[in-house]
Parts: sequence; structure tokens; C-alpha cells
Amino acid sequence: MTRPKAVVPVGLTAVIFDLDGVLVDSFQVMRQAFSVAYSEIVGLQDAPFDEYRRHMGMYFPEIMRAMGLPAELEGPFVRESRRLSNQVTVYAGVQEMLLALRDSGLRLAIATGKSGSRARSLLETVGLLGDFDSVIGSDEVAAPKPAPDIILRALERLGAEARDAIMVGDAPVDLQSAHAAGVFAAAALWGEADPAQLQLSIPDAILDRPADVVALCLPRP
Repeated sequence: MTRPKAVVPVGLTAVIFDLDGVLVDSFQVMRQAFSVAYSEIVGLQDAPFDEYRRHMGMYFPEIMRAMGLPAELEGPFVRESRRLSNQVTVYAGVQEMLLALRDSGLRLAIATGKSGSRARSLLETVGLLGDFDSVIGSDEVAAPKPAPDIILRALERLGAEARDAIMVGDAPVDLQSAHAAGVFAAAALWGEADPAQLQLSIPDAILDRPADVVALCLPRP
């Protein structure tokens, strides 16, 4: 994967994160929830989770439309996701990363493909909700990723300009949304991201572990 030479915003004031695959490892929970929902609504086993994963980062109803599946899957999917939320884990190094960024005075937000209520509930479950100044879900903006709306809303809530912010995401739609909003786009590879797909979205930086976010945002003199 070609590594761009990252030049962070000079007046950096804000960092915006995606949630799943960047801060928390929720893929097994998603797999189980999707399997149950698919069985209940479609009436078949062997849910096409690999195809679902290719649309990660998008709002669930948008994923269903892209896959040609019934919108009714959302109900049991959300139900099972909430039931299994205690199985979601925080990636190693994330808590230290968030502490370092907050201690430096940076403002933090989450812009996620989840609904806002689900995101806040999950963050509370894993003990990260208090680390963020704002948490925005795809149901709280007019158009979800890859549109810029959710990033622009995060900037508004953080009181930050696009030129002074970084978006960290693990899906092409995260990077596309950041580019559309005029925000520095950093690709996170420590989860289950597809490096080749992220490369196509032309990230401004490629990060292998949470500590790389700190190194990018708070470079040593």
C-alpha cells in the first residue's frame, strides 16, 4: 500500500472518528446479529455477511438497499446488536490514544454509520462515551456517508473549521465523506479494514495502530 506523506493541519483543533473498526471491535457481534436478522426476515441461513462487510461504514438502511435486502432486517439486527453489546471490545491502545489527544486540548467527535442512540449506548457500555465532545449518528443528518453532512455536523458541534480537523476511518465511505467536507482523511488499518479498498479512496495518511493517531496529531518537535 502506497504511503502518502502526511502533512497534518497546522492549526489542528479537532479529531473525528468512525466507531466500528476504529475504536471498537464489533465485527463478531455484527456477524451474529446479521445472521439472526437474515434468518428471521429472509427465512434463510448462510447470511451474506461478507457482502455486508463491503458496505461497512454506511447507514444500515443504505446497506440493505445496496444489497437488495428488506428494510425490515433493521429491527432484529438492532435488537441483537444491543443484546450482544457486552461482547464488543475496545481495541488495544485506543483508551491511551484518546487520553493523549484530550490532554493536548483537542476536541473529539464520533461520526458513525450507526444511529446516534445506538452509538451512544455502545460507547457507554464500553466506557468511552465521556471521551467525546459529540457523537453523531447517520440518522441525525440529512444524508449519511459518503456525503459530507455528518462530518460537517461534527465540525459545527466542535466549533472547528474543516482545515483544522482530521477524520480517522476504516472504510472508503469514511474517507470519501472527509474529502467531501474538506477534512484531512486518515485510514485506520488496525481493525478489519481492506487496505486495497482504502487506497482507492486516496487517504491523506495511513495509520497502522492507535498510537499512530497520536504521532500524527501531536508530532514531536
